[in-house]
Amino acid sequence: QVHLVESGGGLVQAGGSLRLSCAASGSSFSINAMGWYRQAPGKQRELVAGISSGGVRNYADSVKGRFTISRDNAKNTVYLQMDSLKPEDTAVYSCNAQYIEYPSRWFRDAWGQGTQVTVSS
Repeated sequence: QVHLVESGGGLVQAGGSLRLSCAASGSSFSINAMGWYRQAPGKQRELVAGISSGGVRNYADSVKGRFTISRDNAKNTVYLQMDSLKPEDTAVYSCNAQYIEYPSRWFRDAWGQGTQVTVSS
């Protein structure tokens, strides 16, 4: 089973930057796609950014040009660089990993515990 640990959230003023990290640990697995989701109070969880094992990235329209997702496959870690933050970016950000478990070769999903990002105006 894969365990995800996030870090890097906090309070920042509008226009500022934060960098989130999410490290995967466990045994006998291979991670495929990784991504960041967010959920603001009273709203549904939404995909912020995703990255495939081959490095193909996709972003929500609301963060394009401001956020950058990257990953270090050797460290099983995904990052989210968030620049030009806006108050509407305030949410709990959660990391997701889609992985293959060995030896069963089952496809599974793992989620981090979430980290709060608050952007003040």
